[in-house]
Parts: sequence; C-alpha cells; structure tokens
Amino acid sequence: MMEDQLSKQRINWLYLFTGLAVLINFSGLFVTIIGPDGALYASIAKTMAVKNNFMELFVEGTDWLDKPHFPFWMAALSFKLFGITTWAYKLPAILFVVLAAVYTYKLAILFYNKETALWASLILLTAQHIIISNTDVRAEPYLTGLVIGSVYHFYRAQQQQWFWHLLFGSLLAACAVMTKGIFALIPVFGAIAGTLLITKNWKMLFNFRWLLAVVLVALLIVPELWSLYVQFDAHPEKVVFGQTNVSGLKFFFWDSQFGRFFNTGPIKKTNGDPSFFLHTSLWAFLPWSFLFYIGLVQFFRNKKKAAEIEWLCICAAALTFVVLSASKFQLPHYLTIIFPFFAILTARYIVQLSSEKEIRNIRIMQGVIIVLMTLIIGVLHYFFRPQLSFAAVAGIVLTFILGMLTRYQANNRFRIFFMSVVVVFFVNIYFNLAYYPELIRYQADSEAAFWINHNNPKQLPLVKACNTYFYAIDFYSNQDVHDYREGEEDRLPPKPYLLFAEKVFIDHLVEKGVKVELVRNFDSFRITRVNGKFLNHKKRKEVLWASQLVLIK
Repeated sequence: MMEDQLSKQRINWLYLFTGLAVLINFSGLFVTIIGPDGALYASIAKTMAVKNNFMELFVEGTDWLDKPHFPFWMAALSFKLFGITTWAYKLPAILFVVLAAVYTYKLAILFYNKETALWASLILLTAQHIIISNTDVRAEPYLTGLVIGSVYHFYRAQQQQWFWHLLFGSLLAACAVMTKGIFALIPVFGAIAGTLLITKNWKMLFNFRWLLAVVLVALLIVPELWSLYVQFDAHPEKVVFGQTNVSGLKFFFWDSQFGRFFNTGPIKKTNGDPSFFLHTSLWAFLPWSFLFYIGLVQFFRNKKKAAEIEWLCICAAALTFVVLSASKFQLPHYLTIIFPFFAILTARYIVQLSSEKEIRNIRIMQGVIIVLMTLIIGVLHYFFRPQLSFAAVAGIVLTFILGMLTRYQANNRFRIFFMSVVVVFFVNIYFNLAYYPELIRYQADSEAAFWINHNNPKQLPLVKACNTYFYAIDFYSNQDVHDYREGEEDRLPPKPYLLFAEKVFIDHLVEKGVKVELVRNFDSFRITRVNGKFLNHKKRKEVLWASQLVLIK
C-alpha cells in the first residue's frame, strides 16, 4: 500500500516535471535565429514561402544543393500560417522534439511500467543538446522525432494489425530521408534489423513486409526526387559546385551520403576524430550522460537477461555511433537523433536501482554534476556579464523555489534525479533568457537588419556582400536584399543604395575609388565559435571586428 502511494506520488512529480521540461524547450522560441546554419535554413524557407516555390532551394539568389527539402517545407508552411517570424521558424522543429518525447514514452511503455516510460520522456526533454537544438534550430529536431517514431511503428508492425504501423513507419522514415538523406535510416535499420538478428527471429527478419516498407519509402520520397530533378537534372547547364551537368539525384543518393562518408563528394572535410562523439556525448547528454554509460556497462554485464527493447536501443545507437565516428563530418548536434534510445536505457537503469551502495554512489556523482553545472553558469555570468531581464530573473527565482520544493518534498530515492532536472531548468533559463540575448548582439547581420527596418525612411535598396555568412540579414530584413559579388556589379540596384559588409570589404571598395558614406558600425563576432577572450567582457573588444552599413553614392 505504501509503495503504491509512493509510486503514485513519483508519477505526479514526473507529470509536473515533464510539463515544465516542455516549457523549457520552448524558452528559446523568441531568441534571434543564430547563424550561419540556422539563419541560412530560415532564409531558404523564407524564400520558399515568399516565392511560393516549394520545389527549388535558393541561397543568395543562386541554386543551392546541399540539404533535402523537408525541414524547409515545414518552416515555410509555418511561415504561411503564422507569418515570417523567429518563432514561426522554430515552432515546427520544437513540436517534432515533443513528438519524439511522445514516441519515446510509447516505445518504453511497451516493455516497462508507466514510471519508467515517463522518466524516459523527461530524460530526453532535459538532455542538454536537445534544448540547445530547439534554440539553435537546424534539421536535427525534425530528425529526432522522425527516427524514434519510425522505430516505434516498425516495431509494432511486427505484431498483429501490422499494415497501418508499417505505413506510418514508412511515412516517418521517408520524411527522415527527406530531412537528411538515406543515412538517416541507419538508426531505424540498426534498431529493427539488429534486434531481429540478435534475438534470432529469422522468420520476421526475412518477412515480406520489410520489402513493402522499402517500396512505400521509395514512393513517399518522390516529392524530394522530383524537386531535385526539376531544379538540377532537367537543367544540366546550371553551374553548381563550379561545374555543369550536376545531377541533384546523384548528389542526394550518393555524394551527400557516401561521398561525405568517404570524403569523395563535392563537399569535403579534411579531419575527423574517431572519439569525437564519445566525449561529445559526455556534455551533450548532461546531466544524464554518466548514468547512461554506467547503465550501458550494467547492461553488458547482464545481457543474458536483457529485454528486447534494450537490444533495440543498443543496436540503434551503436550502429549510428560507429558510422558517425567513422565519418569526417562530425558535429555535436548529429548525436541528438539517438538521444531517445539513450533516454530509454538511462530510465531503465535509474528505476531499477536497488542497491543502497549503488544509490549512494549515484547520489554523489549526480551531486557533483549538479554543482559543476551550477558553477559553470556562475563563472560564465561573472566573465560574460549579460544583462538580466525581468523574465530571466523571474525564471531563475522560480527555478530556485522549485529546487527547494524538490529537496524537501520529492521521494528520497529519486530526489537527486529530480534535482538534476531542476539544474537543467536553471542552466537553460539562463542560456535562453540571459546569455543568448546578449550573445546575439554580436551577430552583426541580424542587428543590422533590425536597425535598417526602423531607419530607412527613403526605402533605399539594401545590398550585402556575399560569402561572409551574412544569412540573418536575408531573413530579418523587411525588404529585398541584393547580393554584391565582385565582377557582377551590373546586377546591383541603381545608386544610391545601402551596403552591409565587413569593414575590410568596405575598405577594399574605397581603395578602388567607390564613394561611400558611413551610416553605422556594428560589432561583429562568429558567435557559434566563442572563445575565452570573447566571453571575458574585459577582453572582448580585442577579438571583435567591425561590420559596417554604408551609403553607396
């Protein structure tokens, strides 16, 4: 009776904290879109929505062949519904992360109790890089929801009434392919095929329904294939990657996937670290990363007793981990697509903890992580000195109150895990309501767009220098932005016009005899690559450079 009451109390706490975790993931909804990648994607979707052209992708007025269409379709549709705003760009991506949490719960509850499934969702929603990805939105939030959803439906497709699950699994898998290419199916393939191999379920492994799934996915990605054909294969005269006769279909199936993996495609990277994702996961999956790895060790010690879902999660994560580590294209946000599987394994571990000694050691370890995460924010604030808005102060105070309630009211055994969630709330309220708003002041192109929108009464044409990662000005400007490429001056609007560029580019024009009049200076920094000097408010000016808005007469 007492245990049932405690379990009900824990579930109520889990509902409360999961709801708050969803809100925390929305806390960066209004933070200015961060460049270059986020701003690039937003500007592509804006062009798509404004021109009502959902088949072709353009950047700075030229054909763009890199990423598939699905994230841009979602963002452009959101723009059509809600207008071209920061929050309209981020909203669909965050909703896909919420969808990932729902599917994480649905998959976990097939094998575990409600408490474990709720923990899995909560762990996913509070993994540090999941929240970061919802502030600096790229393609991964979409992929996270699509991958775990596809795995869930394909697993259910092995049971009775399988057709609809196979159809929904294929639909989500197709959307994943139209988000990141065929390599997006690696965790899906690993989860389903790997589990069937390990459990020696040969009858299901070679079942005809998987062939049907392949056919369905192939049919469902036709919109992507047709779009690529129309923009590139039907126009061999177009110059892409400095050459003609470029096939969009070949790029989609080979160059963007195997070409990147083997580093033989048109987009190359010269270095890679096989251990990159191993040490990246230690901070990206905070505050749960060490619990995950401990749980992983425990799993392999007791693998004879492993449940089917544990092999499913291991296979999905392991195959993806190996492929990503072998590639030279390594970025932290690539990992988030397998965080749902990490979350399920971590939830299973913390709920089944029973040894008092082990629980005591876990409390000490998580306590150290909580203290370190809090100290890092304290040190960051001391050196960075962002302005604290009322919302930031209120959020931090409310988090402190929640921490006190958790300390004295939460179940003793799980208190340290709830406190871990509280520190995630604190860290990301600080990031989204204090740190990022200050950081974004040094993203010169978005700052310039905001200023021009309110200080261009004559509606002078606006031009920007290309090849400088100034994509935010394309998105945030209320007027068309022309692109300045040397040698193509005949395409510029008639003088006078406003030109935004880095100071070195303006100086180069002055040396060529172009008459310019300074309108405004903007402090500039590549804010996705912060360093110690930039974070130190006393030394920040040493690493800033100037971007300028000038009048070309």
